Formats: sequence, C-alpha cells, structure tokens
Amino acid sequence: MTTITTSVAPFTRRRLGAAIAALTIGSLTLGGVATAQAASEMPPIPEVDGPVAEGDGNDYTLKFSIGTTQSGAQYRGLEYFEDIVEARSDGHIQVELFHSAQLGDDLQAVSALQSGTLEMTSPSTSPLVNMFPEFAVFDLPFLFPTPEVADEVLDGEIGDRMLETASTNGLKALGWAENGYRQLTNSQNAVASPEDLDGLKVRTMQNPIHLDIWKTLGANPTPMSFAELFTALEQGVVDGQENPWITIQSSKFNEVQDYATESNHVYTPFITLVSERFWSRLPEGYQDLLSDAAKQMGDYQREVSRTLNDQIKQELMDEGMNITELTPEQVATFQETLSPVYDEWREKIGGELIDDIRAVSQ
Repeated sequence: MTTITTSVAPFTRRRLGAAIAALTIGSLTLGGVATAQAASEMPPIPEVDGPVAEGDGNDYTLKFSIGTTQSGAQYRGLEYFEDIVEARSDGHIQVELFHSAQLGDDLQAVSALQSGTLEMTSPSTSPLVNMFPEFAVFDLPFLFPTPEVADEVLDGEIGDRMLETASTNGLKALGWAENGYRQLTNSQNAVASPEDLDGLKVRTMQNPIHLDIWKTLGANPTPMSFAELFTALEQGVVDGQENPWITIQSSKFNEVQDYATESNHVYTPFITLVSERFWSRLPEGYQDLLSDAAKQMGDYQREVSRTLNDQIKQELMDEGMNITELTPEQVATFQETLSPVYDEWREKIGGELIDDIRAVSQ
C-alpha cells in the first residue's frame, strides 16, 4: 500500500490562483465585495499524509458547493479536502469546488444532494432545523461558552449522535466545521446590556429562535434577505445585524455600523453532507477516504476560522469600529434575561440534549 506525504501533487490552477490572491492583499473583489485582507495570513494548508485508498478502478467527479465566499475560512477548508481526496485516491476522485452559492443556497444545495444532482455541501445547521428539529439547539443563546466546549460537543458522542440523525432523507453526514460565533453591530449606540437594545431594529435570519432572542432582549427583530442587508443598514431601514466577524468585514458592514459588541451570543457549526446516492456508489475504501478527509477538513477549517476572527476583530478596531467586549457579569445578565427562550424551546428541541451539552461546559 502506497503512503503519501506531500504538499499535494501538481501545482494546480486553483493553487496558483490562491497564491496570486495572497500576493494581492485587499485588492481583489468578489461579486462587488472586497475580500478580507486577513486571507493572506491564514494558517498554511497542511501536507497530505496517509495511504492511497483502495478503489474499484472507476473514476468519480465530486462537486462540493458552499454558500460562503472564496475568501473565507470555509472555502480554505474545502481546498484542503480537495487536496486530500485527489491525492489519496490517486486522482480517481476529482473534486470541483463551488463557492458563493453558485449552485444554490444552503437549502437548494441540500435538495440537490437528495436528488443526486450534487455530491457534497456543508451548510450551517440553522436552515436545516425544519428537517432535523434537534439542530435548533445550535440556535439557543449562550449555550457554547467557549470554542473548546463547541469542539468537545461536536467531536464527541453528542456530535456523533447528531451526525447519525442527519444521515437520513437521502443524506450522509460526515463531520463538522464552524460558521462561528455571531456578533452584534449597530449604528446607534454601544450595547453592553439588554437595556441598550430597547427598540433597536436588528436584522435576523428567518429563524424562530433568533426572533425570540431579540424580542426577549427588547429589540425589534426584522427578518430579511442577507442580499438586502447592506442597503438596509445604509438607509436606516434596520439599525443593526448579527454575524461572525469575518462576515462583518467582508460585507463592509463597518462602513455603515459604528458600534459592535463581541457578544458571542450564538455558535453555529457547518455540517458536511454527502448525497446518499453518490455515497452508495463508492467502494468502501473511498467512503472511508471521504470520512477521513471531512474530519481533517473540519479540524483545519476551525483553526483557520478562529485565526481569521482574531485578526479581523483587531482590523475592525484599527479601522475605527467601537467594539464592546462584554465582561462575565454582563454576559450573565444577558443569559438571565434570555432564560424564557430556553423555557419556550426546551420541550421542542429536547431537554436531555440541552442538558447533555450544558454538562460539557461544567
């Protein structure tokens, strides 16, 4: 059996493009939105290490679609996945990457997996709540106090259970990565307590728990398409929004939002999914390869995500954004105020699951 230890086969056009992009810091745009300057400081893609998987002599093409941009941590993780799969299949599996919802948004991509017209995607868990109600646990506020707690949950028995749950409805779930912690920005005032949110119009996703969170805090949650958000912020249709730091910077929200709060109020993972139709066609050796590559991708992507978040938060501060960092006492006040959200959703999501996750952080 051949073992590979390499920075990956040929210097592909994709890798050449990435190198050029890294040298052109901050000057490239994607769909009219500037890429994050911190992209050139991402942790390097690891070398591929492992045996060549046993195949069946057939060649396969694997299309992998995501909704986030080419400049983000998620796409960087996909590049590592591509390297692993192509190298360790000895080229018998060719991976094609699609970013920025080129093949459809998260729900459209999942539907394409079910119909067999797309092989892989990695959506955030929030859009999948109607399909898998227990995924709503990831929308509960302040449930994951640290990234380490999130890792222990996702990579442990709880995460494995949820992967099994998601391996239905024409899908096979292979692992976890992260969208990360959501942070609040607004154009009106610094926010350090629930009282500071009184009447603030905050754009949210069309998600019932997120709506409950902001209503309970005294804000005026306003669901709208992400594509409409910058203009809505610029024109004052809404006062604020909440997203991870990398989204805040890459979408230039800091140009129309003077204030931010490092609230870490919701932690959202990405889940790596394969079409069951495609999965069932693969020999066992290639199935094992995809599972292994998904795990390595998730570990690396989380490292990239956290590195970028730290860099981007500092860059936003350097560019003049007023960022409030909550003290443990201030976080506790938000948690106490939001306790009715847990009362409302405990039975719907499953109290045992919530308790199991809480036990990890004790």
